[in-house]
Order: sequence, then C-alpha cells, then structure tokens
Amino acid sequence: MFYVYMLQSEAYPRERYTGFTANLKQRLRKHNEGASVHTAKYKPWRLVSYLAFEDERRAREFEHYLKSGSGKAFANKRFW
Repeated sequence: MFYVYMLQSEAYPRERYTGFTANLKQRLRKHNEGASVHTAKYKPWRLVSYLAFEDERRAREFEHYLKSGSGKAFANKRFW
C-alpha cells in the first residue's frame, strides 16, 4: 500500500504537512526524529489523516493535488 498523509505540529498547530510514503509508521517516526528538513523545526508531529492507495501513481497524484491551491482548499474543508 501507498499512503498520502497529513500531519499537524503539536508545538505549532498552524503548521501542517502533507506527504507520501509506503511505510506510514516509519515515516511519522522520521518526521518526529527531525530527519526531514521540511518538518524538523516544527516537531513533534501528530497524524491527522491518511489515505491508502494500492496504486503508487494514484497516491503520488493525490499528494500533488493536495499540495495545489484547490487541493489545499479541499483538505482544509474535508480533513483539517
């Protein structure tokens, strides 16, 4: 399975992150260890939502969509 996930910083609740992975538990752990330059300064993170896909291409396309303007509006209305 491939996952598109949404995180929210516990220390800075206005900070959010959307990502893609094949191993959700390991990826969340890496975010909270500071291994990602994009999320290190806002740790710790909590998992808000995730979607599972069988097809990697569809998962990557959905992540890309959620990072677009209309995708952010959709996520704000439906997931946050």
